Amino acid sequence: MTRPLKTALVTGATAGFGHAIALRLVKEGFRVIATGRRQERLDALAKEAGENLLPFKLDVTDLAAVKALPGSLPEGWQQVDVLVNNAGLALGLEKAWETKPSDWEQMIATNVTGLVEITRALLPGMVDRNAGHVISLGSTAGTYPYPGSNVYGATKAFVDLFMRNLRSDLLGKQVRATNIAPGLCGGSEFSQVRLGDNQKAAAVYENTKPLLPEDIAETVAWVLKLPPHVNINMVEMMPICQAAAGLAVDRTMDN
Repeated sequence: MTRPLKTALVTGATAGFGHAIALRLVKEGFRVIATGRRQERLDALAKEAGENLLPFKLDVTDLAAVKALPGSLPEGWQQVDVLVNNAGLALGLEKAWETKPSDWEQMIATNVTGLVEITRALLPGMVDRNAGHVISLGSTAGTYPYPGSNVYGATKAFVDLFMRNLRSDLLGKQVRATNIAPGLCGGSEFSQVRLGDNQKAAAVYENTKPLLPEDIAETVAWVLKLPPHVNINMVEMMPICQAAAGLAVDRTMDN
């Protein structure tokens, strides 16, 4: 009897990391539930990936839809073996006292609340089956502060500690938990969404060779292919053109 393919659910699959991860996991032999808010993007992805990808419209900030997710999936797709928490965003680079509270609220709703709620919705099934893997996309912004990162960086620090604590809760279970934290990464809509200006977004990557979504997808595939007894707690990755800048000192103040 042929063993059925494992099923992975990828959030934020309409562009960037999520799009690349969904395609790579299909290539790796998974059936993939690709979720996102833009139905036309999901349909295009399904056409590209083939029959082993299911497009499923879902906004992770719609908590009622997220809580109902396990029972809302079509028959045959309800056992999710791998959850890839990719949906997330950054908004603005203003100082904390200049930013729009609505931007903070949206980042928290997506990067924190949406992530924990979808994890809570799918994790019981993994625990009951005593098998599964939760992978979350964090960021180096969760470790290294920089001006304008305020709430965005805090949400990614939350992802790191949430995943580490999740691993502690899962001790004794055959369910893995991994945080993947990329640094400078191009080839996605991240900077366009954050800055609201294509020209400013392009300047972020000027004269650099950043990571690409395919590099993130490669890392996800590697983590999933490791033997079942191996748990990668956290992967921090940067392009070689990037490094932590060190502490800043203001030398304009009077003694």
